Amino acid sequence: MATPDDRRYTEQHEWAQVQGSAGAETVVRMGITDHAQDALGDIVFVQLPDVGDEVTVGSPIGEVESTKSVSDVYSPVAGVVAARNEALEATPELVNSDPYGAGWLIEISVPGNVEDPTDGLLDAAAYQAFADAS
Repeated sequence: MATPDDRRYTEQHEWAQVQGSAGAETVVRMGITDHAQDALGDIVFVQLPDVGDEVTVGSPIGEVESTKSVSDVYSPVAGVVAARNEALEATPELVNSDPYGAGWLIEISVPGNVEDPTDGLLDAAAYQAFADAS
């Protein structure tokens, strides 16, 4: 399974990647990992929060429904939803085919001058070890 080095990971199998800064805010894009989409199977529906919704670390922000089950998705950082991947409404299977690219879920605007709000999350090697053990 792919675990790109250019992002951070949670033990709930989400990834987070800093997209850049906009003034006093940092934008973080997130999605579910290759390991998670593989375990879920064919994804048929994705429920995402609305732009403007506040999210906190570890809070449920939506659901991913597959032919096997429904799984909650949790926020890796705290902030405000700045964008959601609208393409997933018509093509939720993008999460299966490209979980780290076109299958991203939302972008979160993190307030303050935090250089890297994902710093406390797992790096690729630590996540891979965690996923292999679970």
